[in-house]
Amino acid sequence: MSKRLIQIFGFLLSSLGWVFVLCTMAMDYWRISQIGGQGGSFIIRVAWYWSNLWKDCFTDSTAVTNCRDFPVLWSVTPFIQGVRGLLMCGLTLGFFAVVLCFLGMECTYIGGSDKLKDKMLLAGAVFHFAGSVSDISGYCLYINRIARTTFAASVGPGVLRYDLGPPIFLGLVGCFLIFLGALFYVVTVCRVICPERKVVYDYGGGTYMAPRSRGRTYTGYYKPSWKYGSYPGSGRSSSSKISKLSPTTLTKISERDAFV
Repeated sequence: MSKRLIQIFGFLLSSLGWVFVLCTMAMDYWRISQIGGQGGSFIIRVAWYWSNLWKDCFTDSTAVTNCRDFPVLWSVTPFIQGVRGLLMCGLTLGFFAVVLCFLGMECTYIGGSDKLKDKMLLAGAVFHFAGSVSDISGYCLYINRIARTTFAASVGPGVLRYDLGPPIFLGLVGCFLIFLGALFYVVTVCRVICPERKVVYDYGGGTYMAPRSRGRTYTGYYKPSWKYGSYPGSGRSSSSKISKLSPTTLTKISERDAFV
């Protein structure tokens, strides 16, 4: 699979995940509780209590819904404020992540050189991870609040046991898609994270770089020892040195003639 196709697939997955998370902000039925009919029967439902991040509502058997909007920000329940803040923080990071990834994709002709685009794509993937972690934290905070009441051994009078609504599961699926899309981005720019190592050997006064090969390994040139003298191209001047292995001595012509 080509690099361009992987990036497009990651962009679609991450964008769809952020759409899911954004939809949960406006959806109803984050938590829901049902009350049975006469005699405590749970077959016939006569009332539904449900809530989201902005209001508490009650729906009766005639499908009439009455809602009470949450008051101003500083008087809202603390855990609701925390969930709102975490989700909004994640969406803000996701906006910057989508922009960076769009500019850093190979199929777009804006953003600069290939190396710069890879760095932008890597930064966008990091923003995706950070934003999805923030969103998951918000959903987990809301789930923990509901679970503490639902699974409590005893609750006070007038306290309802709520169940999780569809927006929670939709948001978790969206976070998973964001993680998956960011992973596709990281796979395409792995060379930026782990650059190729180049082996350089020092050969006298110059350098030798080992080429890449398939199935063969180059270890560089053999560098002779200085014990047996110097060789041309070894980096030292060899005009004034002779080998110690077979030293030669100059003889005078007169001595040679005398021997003969």
